[in-house]
Amino acid sequence: MDKDYQLGIDGEKQAAEYLRTLGYEILDERWHLHHLEIDIVALDPDSHELAFVEVKTRSTTEFGAPEDAVDYKKIMRLVRAADAYIKQKFRTEEWRFDIISIVAKSGQYHIDHIKDAFYPPLG
Repeated sequence: MDKDYQLGIDGEKQAAEYLRTLGYEILDERWHLHHLEIDIVALDPDSHELAFVEVKTRSTTEFGAPEDAVDYKKIMRLVRAADAYIKQKFRTEEWRFDIISIVAKSGQYHIDHIKDAFYPPLG
């Protein structure tokens, strides 16, 4: 298995576990419909919002923070995926987009949870 791919899978597992420790209910991990994918869908225990979570994991910040990889094109794919998820699962909660940024070094994971990381662009 490709080293970068495995790093991403490990990061998603760490992110889900992190959310569970905060009391989030993980509804789906690696949800996909055709070409659309959401890393984690979780229910926030405090706000009762659906959190569509994009996980970005890197082994270094040499080329920027992991969350910097969430560009306009990625945001638009996430928005389409969230819309499909809501329709498919008949969810009625308020929702938001979060990013979990992880830097993994020597078996240690530095996790930064960015709530309401972006809003869906208009148009």
